[in-house]
Amino acid sequence: MSKGKKTKDDLVRAAGVLLMTETPEPHFLLMRHHDRWDLPKGHCDGEETYLETAKREMREETGISPKNCRFAEDFQFDIQYEVSYRKQPGKIFQKNVRYFLAWLPDIVKIDVTEHESHEWFPWSPRRPIQSQTIDPLLDAVEEYLNGKS
Repeated sequence: MSKGKKTKDDLVRAAGVLLMTETPEPHFLLMRHHDRWDLPKGHCDGEETYLETAKREMREETGISPKNCRFAEDFQFDIQYEVSYRKQPGKIFQKNVRYFLAWLPDIVKIDVTEHESHEWFPWSPRRPIQSQTIDPLLDAVEEYLNGKS
């Protein structure tokens, strides 16, 4: 296969969660890597569904049990982009990440396991964070929330 050519086997599936509080002034959670903000997310294991992955990754990366959240059943957001991995140099993969929206009653303590830190950001006014994935997701959530009011 030539560099950059993709086959079906080159699809990487991943899922994550945007956690928001149900407080009068909502906040959302971002996890901090050394060079960027991210969400609790990760690769799907085998035949795991996107939702199963999102719940597992949320628990692993934040310590929050899915039982303590209320997932928005009518919201999901997919984004696709190309990635490469150090272990497979020169190979390009198409990555599909599906994000879910989950609500917590209030800000909770986070058990950081795979990130340097975390922060609960006020929902509004929102500022640009990361143009490739987080900003489009936040735009979609904002549109979803406006449709609910």
